[in-house]
Amino acid sequence: MRGDHQTLALVLFSAFIAVTLAITTWVSRNRHGSAEEFYAGGRLFSPMENGFAIAGDYMSAASFLGISGVIALFGYDGMLYSVGFLVAWLVVLLLVAELVRNCGRFTLADVIAARMRERPVRIAAGTSSVTVSVLYLVAQMVGAGTLVALLLGSTSAAARAWTVIGVGALMVVYVSFGGMRATTWIQIVKAVLLMAGTLTLTAMVLIRFHGDLNALLNSAVAHSGHGREFLAPGLKYGGGWTARLDFISLGLALVLGTAGLPHILSRFYTVPTARAARRSVVWSIGLIGGFYLMTIVLGFGAAALVGSDAVRASNPAGNTALPLLALELGGGAGSTGGTVLFAVVAAIAFATILAVVAGITLASSASVAHDLYASLRRAGGRPRGEVAVARVAAAGIGAVAIGLSLLAQELNVAFLVGLAFAVAASANLPVLLYSLFWRNFTTRGAVWSVYGGLIPAVLLVIVSPVVSGSPEALFPGLDFHVFPLQNPGLVSVPLGFLAGWIGTVTSGEPPDEARHAETEVRSLTGAGAV
Repeated sequence: MRGDHQTLALVLFSAFIAVTLAITTWVSRNRHGSAEEFYAGGRLFSPMENGFAIAGDYMSAASFLGISGVIALFGYDGMLYSVGFLVAWLVVLLLVAELVRNCGRFTLADVIAARMRERPVRIAAGTSSVTVSVLYLVAQMVGAGTLVALLLGSTSAAARAWTVIGVGALMVVYVSFGGMRATTWIQIVKAVLLMAGTLTLTAMVLIRFHGDLNALLNSAVAHSGHGREFLAPGLKYGGGWTARLDFISLGLALVLGTAGLPHILSRFYTVPTARAARRSVVWSIGLIGGFYLMTIVLGFGAAALVGSDAVRASNPAGNTALPLLALELGGGAGSTGGTVLFAVVAAIAFATILAVVAGITLASSASVAHDLYASLRRAGGRPRGEVAVARVAAAGIGAVAIGLSLLAQELNVAFLVGLAFAVAASANLPVLLYSLFWRNFTTRGAVWSVYGGLIPAVLLVIVSPVVSGSPEALFPGLDFHVFPLQNPGLVSVPLGFLAGWIGTVTSGEPPDEARHAETEVRSLTGAGAV
């Protein structure tokens, strides 16, 4: 890319970073250091503010960069991501949001431990939450590396590596010094920027085709290299039975995974009441729904105006489709309009990544400190000590995510997020639903449910074509894959539910009727909620 692209985009990057660091500094001077302040922002956010923050937390690099890229390369099949990510929020609204806010304090484990023996449940849920969070962080950092490499016109591993390290350092600063309050305001600012940028690009695509969606789709078909198959099912997930099962597995993971994402569940604790949590979800559904509808237009717009071959040549996974579309809409390479629009889109994407990684890091560090550390060291430690552990955990989690993301630079970010959703749907959702709705659920059932979904999901990914045995794998020169599907959800999600049922019926442990009744009343009415 030309020097003027780089200069303008770097100025915009720097401006966003300066604003977010200013927010973090301001919050760090006005906090009192309690666990409630660090984990939940003092529960002071309104439904609208929290709804924008949820949307900002959820609309990640996978959404902004990955989905448009998958649609630009595979057409109809790529829309599964847009539909799946959106439909998932109905599960959150109807089954999770209000009940979780009433039953917990800071983390998923709080909900489960309300009626179980705390130590084994917290260790299991904390382990699962950290695993999901690290997988999600890898996707965001891969997006950051791809974006800045495109901006700098460099495909070197060193450019991507330094970008990933920089993003990791920033997210640790946001979380360590600002906690939930700073993270929330960063996500609100990012959501506003993202919606404005996406709306502008969508309007420009539609104006280019005079509002004629049929003309847009026909042009996408003409420049896709696949003909009419581009608008039909099966281009990516068609052919053999393996691809068809992969399609079902991915859909299952996307629809069920959102309700098990730790950084989404933690957002329900930042509002004062369960009613506010439910209204937050309504706000977020409106924002997220509009956004994902626009990603469909942008994906087909990239195919129509840039061309699938050009997108693939820039990045085989399609992660650069949207910046290239912005460059074309602005007037093409070398034009002032193209330079400005490209830089703005790159800056918004970078802001998206920073905001999301901050939210995920905060949720995972909370799980380490509030669940794992507190369970392994029951010495009556002060909340301030737990918060200190969370800050250290943020640095450790950031380091692990940086290392893994350097291995996954050639994978589509939406696909990587699909893996995180599969693990969340397998390990977190079954135990959450059982805890909320099954009267006879026991501690053994809870522990077995978490590990019965988590371990198979992770192992199946390791022995799948994602890691070895294919040209796009993490280790393309090796082949030890035995599981044919790329997404494990079709197998691991049922195993999570099955393990929870088997653990419960074989435990011989009578359910605690009193604690269940107390939890049920609190979840449905909010009586006694924190």
